[in-house]
Amino acid sequence: MFNSLDWAIVALYCIGIISLATYVSRTKAGTERSAEDYFLAGRSLPWWAIGASLIAANISAEQIIGMSGQGFIVGMAIAVWELTAAIALIVMAKFFLPLFLEKRIYTMPQFLEQRFDKRVSLVLSFFWLTVYIFVNLTAVLWLGSLAINTLTGLSLENGLILLAILSLAYSLSGGLKAVAMTDIVQVVLLIFGGLAVSYIALDKISEGNGIFNGLGIVYSAMPEKFDMILSPDNPSYNNLPGVWILIGAGVWIGHFAYWGFNQYITQRALGAKSVREAQKGVMFAAYLKLLMPLVIVLPGICAAMLFPVLEKSDQAYPTMMSLLPNGLLGLTFAALIAAIVSSLASMTNSISTIFTMDVYRSFARTDVAQSKLISIGRSAVVLSLLTAVLLAKPLLGSSDEIFQYIQNFTGMFTPGILVIFLVALFWKKATTMSVLVAAILSVSMSAFITYTFPEFPYIHRMGIVFFASGFGCYLTTLAQGYLDQEKAIDLNGIDFSTSKAFNINTLVVVSVLAVVYGVFW
Repeated sequence: MFNSLDWAIVALYCIGIISLATYVSRTKAGTERSAEDYFLAGRSLPWWAIGASLIAANISAEQIIGMSGQGFIVGMAIAVWELTAAIALIVMAKFFLPLFLEKRIYTMPQFLEQRFDKRVSLVLSFFWLTVYIFVNLTAVLWLGSLAINTLTGLSLENGLILLAILSLAYSLSGGLKAVAMTDIVQVVLLIFGGLAVSYIALDKISEGNGIFNGLGIVYSAMPEKFDMILSPDNPSYNNLPGVWILIGAGVWIGHFAYWGFNQYITQRALGAKSVREAQKGVMFAAYLKLLMPLVIVLPGICAAMLFPVLEKSDQAYPTMMSLLPNGLLGLTFAALIAAIVSSLASMTNSISTIFTMDVYRSFARTDVAQSKLISIGRSAVVLSLLTAVLLAKPLLGSSDEIFQYIQNFTGMFTPGILVIFLVALFWKKATTMSVLVAAILSVSMSAFITYTFPEFPYIHRMGIVFFASGFGCYLTTLAQGYLDQEKAIDLNGIDFSTSKAFNINTLVVVSVLAVVYGVFW
């Protein structure tokens, strides 16, 4: 259990990370920070900061704790969300980033306003604000407080408050630059901590005979935990429906919507110096994704071996952390807190950006001063976190398998979002009305299938809804004349080419995935 050494390490981490955020976000005397500086780091982020920040924003409590919990139940098959994300990142870097950076946008809704009109922008803005606050923020806060409670005995309520305060402490003043630069530290600690948990667990399983012996013992005792493709008789088949998890549309819809058009993810790349710098950063993130199963899924599998009976599967990772010696426990706990706080800061920074640049400015009657915009953004950060803290326990306190809950819920909206952005980017005939129809169809059909056929795999549901929303978009466009739109994107001036190094690394990533799924099919 935690002792004074562990608390001292955690305290030093908190002081250090806040100090770093303050240092990197400082401005020269006599200069005023612009909205671009605050929300997009002045478009000056290097590739290594972009890559690290992408992973830090993504790998949070719902990933570390939630996916480790799924490793406890399902095994390595849940890693499909990590491994295939590497492909989605590469696609995003090649086809989406050049367009977004060429348009020099702040937010995804801003792009939709440029392509369609303010109605589409506002609809998507309110959707993202709702999901970020009521799903993502609440889930991260709740799972984080659960981990803190398991390891330290601190109450869930106090854990929620602690995480919110830490997030506010360094994200309020520095904006995206502070978030991205501290993310580098977060990712190092995250990877080190996760690998340390896996190492200690496997060594314990082998009774001190090494991690490879431990891995062999786990594989011999529970070979089903290493199946990458589940059979229809597996209890978790509905969540991960066999080979369809790879060749079906559902996972890829979720990936492309998340990595390509999710504000708190794409905002990192939008802060890049150039397209090439952004692409290098995204490729770095793709390689880190290949490592994540060892960091966040393997500890859950080991927990199934060492602690086969847990009150909740989401307790797997915190329980495994209790095996660590004091000192290392504090450092690993700091890594967990780092990942949680990083994602909270990323989400709140995106909430403030969307609310300020897309909602507030839309209703403002006059031009708003840069300082006023930043002030409004900071207020949005505080209010969103306060709301999430108050709602976390009522919404999620009785839930188990929160990772799958998040995937299921967000999967009600992502098909329509993907349709909207794809036609916005690549189809000149798409109209405002057609994409609004796609959005309505996505939500209504998802809700109908979910509540009418609750056992129907949500992965399949996402595919059906995606094609239905796309067809509705097509029919609406046809009814409106099927004409090229004035605001359509001209792709002729966009350079989609990638460097030789990018292409070689793409081949390496694809080859690694082919080997993994070929061996553990």
